Amino acid sequence: MSRFIILLVGLFTYPISANSWGFFAHKTINHAAVYTLPTEMFGFYKANIASITELAVQADKRRYLLKDEAPRHYLDADYYESVIPLDTIPRNYDSAIAWYGTDTLMAHGIVPWHVMRVKWWLTKAFIERDFTSIIKLSADLGHYVGDLHVPLHTSHNYNGQYTGQRGIHGFWESRLPELFCDTYDLFTGKAVYIFNIENTIWSKFEESYSAVDSVLYLDKLSQDAIRDDHLYTFEQRGRQTVRTQSKKYSSAYHNGLNNMVERRMRSSVLCVGSLWYTAWVDAGQPDLDLLTSNTLEPIKDSFPINGKFLGREEPN
Repeated sequence: MSRFIILLVGLFTYPISANSWGFFAHKTINHAAVYTLPTEMFGFYKANIASITELAVQADKRRYLLKDEAPRHYLDADYYESVIPLDTIPRNYDSAIAWYGTDTLMAHGIVPWHVMRVKWWLTKAFIERDFTSIIKLSADLGHYVGDLHVPLHTSHNYNGQYTGQRGIHGFWESRLPELFCDTYDLFTGKAVYIFNIENTIWSKFEESYSAVDSVLYLDKLSQDAIRDDHLYTFEQRGRQTVRTQSKKYSSAYHNGLNNMVERRMRSSVLCVGSLWYTAWVDAGQPDLDLLTSNTLEPIKDSFPINGKFLGREEPN
């Protein structure tokens, strides 16, 4: 069976649920990223693909337990400036702290800096041949890179609360992937070595930020094109009946976005795989086959979902 067929089968064997990028989308991105890796890494990651996929959402679940977790998922670029390129925000974290202070950074998010931090941790785990840390940090890195690619993770208007569009956060990053992901081509080709991680991460972030106005404007257009009584519907999710955007409204918005969600997911997949690859190369390209024989049963998602997020909540 070709890698492409395996990928398509694997993408849809995990249950759909919703949260940041959508649990479904985060798992899909991590799963697809495994297929970007070179032969020297593919065997190890494929052997542990269930864990890397399942743990893709653990970073979100930590937000129920750790107050400092939430800022790792976003950065309100428009708190600092409104025009691309984002040259007001220092790209070096220590410089940003010196300029703005820790309290300001934590209030408005640190996702680009945290992506670079987790990549460094992953390199260290490769150097130390730490099997469990490699798996968990790979999953976490995939999650934060995914969040970096979501336009609404770059704005203080993260849920449309200032434009009368409350709920757009989950609409863009959860509802649309759930409905349309089976039409997306997430086979992106091979991971590449990233020579300047800082530039790459901030470039991806700026791409997301530059799309915020379109995300909001095109939703308004979609609402205007559909009668109010056709915007929402009720669907059964497990034992719950939930109110959600109708398929007609979702299709209108998805078509208006002109494949934006697919493009951001594809970029996420390749960026995740490339950062895994870069971390491995920077660690001296350790022989992962020596770790494969130690493969554990899939590492379980250890955080229950209950209570409320600590810090900013980004509701669906």
